[in-house]
Amino acid sequence: MDEYMLSAIAQAKQGLIEGGIPIGSVLVKNGVIIGQGHNKRVQEGDPVTHAEIDCLRNAGRIGTYQGTTLYSTLMPCYLCAGAVVQFGIKKVIAGESQTFPGAEDFMKSHGVEVIDLDLIECKQLMSEFISNHPQLWNEDIGR
Repeated sequence: MDEYMLSAIAQAKQGLIEGGIPIGSVLVKNGVIIGQGHNKRVQEGDPVTHAEIDCLRNAGRIGTYQGTTLYSTLMPCYLCAGAVVQFGIKKVIAGESQTFPGAEDFMKSHGVEVIDLDLIECKQLMSEFISNHPQLWNEDIGR
């Protein structure tokens, strides 16, 4: 596992410590993390502060997203996939998609290279959270 996914996992664990949903994300350009974030829907009472959105906000205005890679511990949902497509991010690396399939096909249909690492650590983190907090998880995914 590379340092970027390890950073995304650290972000997910930070979100869990804060009482939120354990999903983390980092944005990498030229081998440097330029933004990172975690799901803060619960902490901030904001339904759209998903990990990827928090990450992009924290990266700030970078002019162009050409050459960036977005890492996420979970396959991005349609909200976050929309941001990926909107900003022209051409590569997404997800920790897993078993607990939530996300919008992989949508991103691929817009020319995004999507890699699913199928990491046990990411699956365990989400599976435990979903088992312990099903109502909160269902709220997060709009059920």
